[in-house]
Amino acid sequence: MTLDDLLAEGAPPICAILRGLRPEEAIDISAALVEAGIRILEVPLNSPDPLRSIGAMQAEFGDRALIGGGTVLSVEAAEGLHGVGGRIMVTPNTDPQVIARGAELGLELLPGFMTPSEAFAAIKAGARRIKLFPAARLGPAYVKAVKDVLPRDVGVWAVGGTGADTIGEWLAGGCEGIGVGSALYRPGDGATLIRERAMELVAAWRRTL
Repeated sequence: MTLDDLLAEGAPPICAILRGLRPEEAIDISAALVEAGIRILEVPLNSPDPLRSIGAMQAEFGDRALIGGGTVLSVEAAEGLHGVGGRIMVTPNTDPQVIARGAELGLELLPGFMTPSEAFAAIKAGARRIKLFPAARLGPAYVKAVKDVLPRDVGVWAVGGTGADTIGEWLAGGCEGIGVGSALYRPGDGATLIRERAMELVAAWRRTL
């Protein structure tokens, strides 16, 4: 399953960023998100035992969701992510070596950028999608300006300060999707609360259609 497949099926263009997720709660939290309609799940690699969580989530939900890791900062981390079955690799920065290795491994790539130079470096290394991070500091108008010079087939996602109250602004500004972290999940939050937030977020997306 690819990100293109999910979006073509009508899945919300929302990536749940589960920073701090613990392996023992990974299945319950993932189930809450998938049931609410969010089918792109990212466990940042600075979470507790992240590869164990990703492997378990992939085994349980890999036929319904695109699951992978974030805060991937090295070639070795990309290889570890691939080794447990992760399908999407998200980075906070633009490291051409890491991006290129992720592409070689067949991972879906969503590297972080802030400047046009970083965006083009990520694209040259093999990325078809890039994420503006931290997005809230720059705003949707910045996305519009950057997209004027990017190849038309490159998707831009916004991460950092995004949520149900701003998804419409980001999509109207030209973003293909958004990643949502603390507005959706914080360590210690239970599955019921996560499901409610996810449903609210999906509803906000539907209002933009």
